[in-house]
Amino acid sequence: MAESRSRSLFSDMVGRPDDAVDLAQGALLIACEEYADLDVAGYLRRLDEMGTAARERLTEGAPVEENISALNKYLFREQGFRGNTREYHDPRNSYLNEVLDRRTGIPISLSAVYMEVARRAGLHVEGVGLPGHFIVKVEGLGGGILIDPFHQGVILSPDDCQKRLDRVYGGRVRMESAMLAACERKQILARMLRNLKAIYLKAEDSARALGIVDLLLRVTPESGEDLRDRGLLYAALDCYHLAVQDLEAYLTLVPGSPEASEILDRIVEMRQKAARLN
Repeated sequence: MAESRSRSLFSDMVGRPDDAVDLAQGALLIACEEYADLDVAGYLRRLDEMGTAARERLTEGAPVEENISALNKYLFREQGFRGNTREYHDPRNSYLNEVLDRRTGIPISLSAVYMEVARRAGLHVEGVGLPGHFIVKVEGLGGGILIDPFHQGVILSPDDCQKRLDRVYGGRVRMESAMLAACERKQILARMLRNLKAIYLKAEDSARALGIVDLLLRVTPESGEDLRDRGLLYAALDCYHLAVQDLEAYLTLVPGSPEASEILDRIVEMRQKAARLN
C-alpha cells in the first residue's frame, strides 16, 4: 500500500493515548481514502462553526435535558440531519464529509457529528456501541441519558435499547449494562472502518476494502481477522508476496486457527504464482 499523507497522519493519531485522539479528524482522515483531495481542515472549521452556533442555543446552568433538547432542535430541525433509512448501506453514510454535506448518515456517523458538535458547544457526550446500533450518552443528575441521533435525538430508556436490539437480532440478544459503557475514540474509528469493510467486501470491491483494512490494522494491529483478510485481499489483487507475508503473520498470531490448513494451501499456491511472475 502506498503511504499517503492522510494514512501517515491517521497512523500517528491512533498511536496516541485515546484521550489525545481527535474523533472528527480521524473520521475525516478515513474519508481521505475515498476523497484524496479532501479539505480536512475545512470540514473541521465547519464543525467549529456548528459548535459555536449550538453553544448559542444552550443555557449555562440549565438542566442537561433542556440543553439536549436545544442541541437536538439545532441539529435535526435547523440543520436537517436525519438517518438514511432508504440507502442505509451507501458507503457515503460512513464518510464524515459526506454526512456533513448531505445531512444524512447511519447511527455511528450521526453519533460522531452529535458528539463533535456537542463537544464544541461545551456539552460532554460519549459514544455507546450497542450491538448493531450506535447511540450516545450524556451524564445527568439521574445517571446517563441515552440519545439516538439516528432517530432525531430521541431519548431512550433501557427498554427502548432492548427493542432496538430485538429489531436487529430478533430477540436473540439481551440487553446488558456493559453494553451502555462509553466507547473509546479508537473503538469508534475502528467500528466506522468495519462498517466500510463490510460494505466493500459485499460489493467485491477488493481495492477499496484493502485500503480500509489497512487502516483498521493501524487501529487494531493485534487483529488476526483483519490481518488474514488483508492477506486475502492482496491475493485477490495479485499482490502475492504481500499476501504471503500477511497470511504467514496471521498463522503466527493465531497458531490454533481452524483455517490453518486452508491458509497454508493458499500460501503454497501464491508462492507458486509469485515464482511464475519472476
